[in-house]
Amino acid sequence: MKEISCKLLVIGAGPGGYVCAIRAGQLGIDTVIVEFGKPGGTCLNVGCIPSKALIHAAEEFEKIAHMAGGKGPLGIAVAPPTLDLTKTVAWKDGIVSRLNSGVAGLLKKAKVKTVQGWATFRDGKTVEVETETGSQVIRAEAVVIASGSVPAELPFLPFGGPVISSTEALALSAVPDKLAVVGGGYIGLELGMAFAKMGAKVAVVEALPRVLAQYDAELTRPVLKRLGELGIEVMLGAKAKGLSTKGDALLVETADGKNAKVAADKVLVTVGRKPLTEGWGLEQIDLDMVGRFIRIDDQCRTSMRGIYAIGDVTGEPMLAHRAMAQGEMVAEIVAGHKRGWDKRAIPAICFTDPELVTAGLSPDEAKALAGEIKIGHFPFAANGRAMTKQGEDGFVRIVARADNHLVLGIQAVGQGVSELAAAFGLALEMGARLEDIAGTIHAHPTQGEGFQEAALKALGHALHV
Repeated sequence: MKEISCKLLVIGAGPGGYVCAIRAGQLGIDTVIVEFGKPGGTCLNVGCIPSKALIHAAEEFEKIAHMAGGKGPLGIAVAPPTLDLTKTVAWKDGIVSRLNSGVAGLLKKAKVKTVQGWATFRDGKTVEVETETGSQVIRAEAVVIASGSVPAELPFLPFGGPVISSTEALALSAVPDKLAVVGGGYIGLELGMAFAKMGAKVAVVEALPRVLAQYDAELTRPVLKRLGELGIEVMLGAKAKGLSTKGDALLVETADGKNAKVAADKVLVTVGRKPLTEGWGLEQIDLDMVGRFIRIDDQCRTSMRGIYAIGDVTGEPMLAHRAMAQGEMVAEIVAGHKRGWDKRAIPAICFTDPELVTAGLSPDEAKALAGEIKIGHFPFAANGRAMTKQGEDGFVRIVARADNHLVLGIQAVGQGVSELAAAFGLALEMGARLEDIAGTIHAHPTQGEGFQEAALKALGHALHV
């Protein structure tokens, strides 16, 4: 049995793990990273990147479909389009492969040793890795757990056959004629809307009174409108019960207590994700937990000295960019730098149509924290660039304290607003006030002008609405 020693061992090469390892390598730390699958983790391989590729393909297909017959307002006429999903998936896989190679190259450049296999803890400083060539023991002075998360499964709808998770949905060889989506959160709606654009008849079954429940009703209203335009059936207050005997329908208990069947070739279960805390010997190291998640402090330290945890395995928000920031911080702490987790805001994006962006506090949260607040709201219907992109449906909203105008939260819904997340996050991290945003010259014509105009509106003198 081979044995190697290192200063830092990172378990998991997802966004948090590989960033941690790269930064550690840059700082001259002898680092080993262990990964069972391909570098990049869920986000790169079966999550963020492939889903956005599929969403883009669906948007392009729908645009062309609307142009068929010259019915669109742009004066463009084309023949009715066809879609070969096999080619689409191959294109998506090509992007993923290039990024896999990129991550592997960056790890090598940082002089990080990569071990392919499944790691299991022996004790707090030692893991055993099952590789293709046999077992390998790795001893480390510090360990970072970055094992990530996996799709949550329903006991009455186990994955297999027609019941699929987001992973299988991103690898289908054909668009299903009928798709039932269990769960009206961001994953379910992102993929459900994409498949509807590609021609599937989609039904969404959500147990709560509304979809995208983590967002306020004003923010989600344009998305609900678009769901209707795409012909997506939304069943609220409805509970999935299982598959029909023939396996061709989803059994549902509706909001009024009646039983119903939703015809489906595929049933996509998107009821959230759970931390991957099983199968790698967690019981050998006895870490403190918070429910299913590993408990950490503001430096991502666990209850055991020398063991850190980052990313999805540590709880919400389960976002790749949070894991990346944590990974970078931990690498610097191991290198002896003074660091702490004091982020003011972590932007979150929902890639529905239209897109949603949130950073910081919602109006209700801000009111509960600060008392009197100011809200600036600017509609994209008054934004020239949004109009030229046929993206007038949506708005930018800024929430600030009433007394000193400190910005507490920023939200937006609209076509392409995901790209505004950087500006929103920066404003909050820098402690911007309404006057700072209003006084910054925003390029014209861009949707970013809506950010400035929302600040002006909160100050009482918007210029274009």
